[in-house]
Amino acid sequence: MKTNVGTTDRIIRLIIGIILVTIGILLKSWVIVLVGVLALLTGIVGWCGLYIPFGINTHRTKQPGNDVTQKG
Repeated sequence: MKTNVGTTDRIIRLIIGIILVTIGILLKSWVIVLVGVLALLTGIVGWCGLYIPFGINTHRTKQPGNDVTQKG
């Protein structure tokens, strides 16, 4: 399973997940808790199944030859 969620995307998912789980617990809404847990899991794992059908990939892959430290 390749990572398709970038660093910024993961941080946002983790923050939103924590907020939704907290709100869901306070409101006693299992639906909100479930959505929050899914956001947390995709943020931790770095893979989102919904990105696949849409061809979305926010994870940067290192391109060969794009190393800033190389001089040529």
